[in-house]
Amino acid sequence: MQALPFLSAPLLLARLLAVPLRCARLLPPRASSLPLRSTVTELAVLAGHLLLYPTGISQERPLPPAVEAPRPGAADPPSPLPTEGRSRPPVLLLHGFIDNRSVFVLLRRSLLRHGWRHVEALNYSPLTCDLRKAAELLGRHVEEVCRRTGHRRLDLVGHSLGGLIARYYVQRLGGDARVRTVVTLGTPHSGTRVAPLMSAHPIVRQMRPDSEVIAELSLPAPNCRTQFVAFWSEEDQVMVPARTARIDHPDLITYNVHVAGVGHLALPVNGAVAAGIREALASAGATAGEGPAEAASVA
Repeated sequence: MQALPFLSAPLLLARLLAVPLRCARLLPPRASSLPLRSTVTELAVLAGHLLLYPTGISQERPLPPAVEAPRPGAADPPSPLPTEGRSRPPVLLLHGFIDNRSVFVLLRRSLLRHGWRHVEALNYSPLTCDLRKAAELLGRHVEEVCRRTGHRRLDLVGHSLGGLIARYYVQRLGGDARVRTVVTLGTPHSGTRVAPLMSAHPIVRQMRPDSEVIAELSLPAPNCRTQFVAFWSEEDQVMVPARTARIDHPDLITYNVHVAGVGHLALPVNGAVAAGIREALASAGATAGEGPAEAASVA
């Protein structure tokens, strides 16, 4: 059966995006060329994402859960099957500032290809002016996903601001009861000083190092059950300084993964980063502390 145009368009655009990305990888792999490679890749990702952006404006409509087969002679109608224990926990994807779920088209496909059955993305309104309100919305959506899939806990992957929303929900709103792992990609955990002229927007002010939100996230978080994996890159020009994308908190189970030669926009579409995300989600439940991932480098 022929694919519907609105379903095939994101895949077609993703394939077009892959061409300039392959060209960028052909540049010399020397350390001195990393800024050039990351800049070329960022421009390619930006061009591709501008094409994909309209496909992700509307809120995602999740597929209905699987339904059990009717039993012979059963009077009651078939009921949805919970997937707790039969599949990996659901993964919920959170986009960054003034973005939408289309940024995750390649990461979503990677997860689905490698055995994740429940992968969804949440759009929060571009008019959102308070990170805390976005975290409350996330909490309601997490409860709905858990109810629908039958899982008691799930995993979150957040790019940029999305990672900060996920962390606030887990650390300040009790979300650690529902969230097993939070993976962040280029998230300003200690605040970023980039683009001071954009501070007129309340959300941007909340991502500043001296904001109340950043101060709240530095408060004690005893007995937090969620594991955090933070991917950060020296070539991330949105994180100023770059190490702000690391998580350094004594009460949290954290793993900081250094990514070589990948800019801010490319983090959600980079193949090596996708492999690192899959590994982090598959191995969730490791013991607390800075483990092997702290010294890891994704190229």
